[in-house]
Amino acid sequence: MSLLPNDAKKIEIENSTVDFFEFLEDGLKVYYFDSSECAPPEPMINAMLGLQLLKDDNEKLVMINHKAPGGLFPKIENNFNFEVSNIEENKVKVEFSHKIGSKANTDFSQNTCH
Repeated sequence: MSLLPNDAKKIEIENSTVDFFEFLEDGLKVYYFDSSECAPPEPMINAMLGLQLLKDDNEKLVMINHKAPGGLFPKIENNFNFEVSNIEENKVKVEFSHKIGSKANTDFSQNTCH
């Protein structure tokens, strides 16, 4: 099951271990990646790289993963909103967006699960 629209464009993200894509959806620029087949720490690494793409309130990041990345949330909760939904057995979709009014203080080098 792919959640990518036909007009999604592959983009290059340095140091990522999966493909990233961008597309427009309801007026928002969406960045998308699927780390559901990756083992730790790859989902965390890719999520941190993807979160750095978000520059304003008209953008969001969509992560497909085998489970909710619980170790990631405490590291980003001051600056990002996240919503987790089950999309099929053993796969979740996590949507990230900037928290309005938050000061950028996420340490993106903290990309391990511990």
